[in-house]
Amino acid sequence: MARVITVAVVDDDRMLLDGLRAWLGGVPELRLVATAATVGELLAATDGHLPYGAGAPGYTAPGIAPPDIVLLDLVLRDGSAPTDNIRRLLRTGSRVLMISTVPDRSRIIEAIRAGADGYLTKDHDLPTLVTAIKDLATGRGAHSPELAFACAHDSSPARPRLSPRERQILLDYASGMTLKSAARRAGITVHTAKDYLDRVKAKYQQAGRPTYTKLDLARRVREDHLDGG
Repeated sequence: MARVITVAVVDDDRMLLDGLRAWLGGVPELRLVATAATVGELLAATDGHLPYGAGAPGYTAPGIAPPDIVLLDLVLRDGSAPTDNIRRLLRTGSRVLMISTVPDRSRIIEAIRAGADGYLTKDHDLPTLVTAIKDLATGRGAHSPELAFACAHDSSPARPRLSPRERQILLDYASGMTLKSAARRAGITVHTAKDYLDRVKAKYQQAGRPTYTKLDLARRVREDHLDGG
């Protein structure tokens, strides 16, 4: 039996919440466990402090476990900072998919830098949303045209400029290949491949994003969506 992915939504648009309840209710692999108008309201629910039906427009069963995926509206009326909201949710172990009415490039990058796993505008259809949720649940990033465009045009100092060969070695090595295999695929020696990898690490260090291990490298690939996500 396939695992059911638990989902929560943080948004203060009642019409959107009603629509998502109807949409997600028809997807057997997903279970909507909570909706909330603020991140604080959702966190109270996962701590068991919010009784069923309390707080408009949310609903939840008391004491729910942190959901696998949280769909988080970029701008909430409580004035909370998107980056703070993302970090608070990540600390619970949930993965975060940002949803927004507009593809604001600077805000997309800011959200990804804060740790969000993907970004979708609200004009996408149900199959796209379900695919994004499933991708996040399996550890991948959520692919979208908005995110790809924002990352491709990200010129912030925190995003190092990698040469095509540096990027190739980084992607192959971070995906699980040995350095020897990555070098063979690129048609270079292991020593040269290591030099490229050391340059990648140095560039991230200079950008204020220390990167030492293979896990760090894989994290940078996800954060910067270097694999096309």
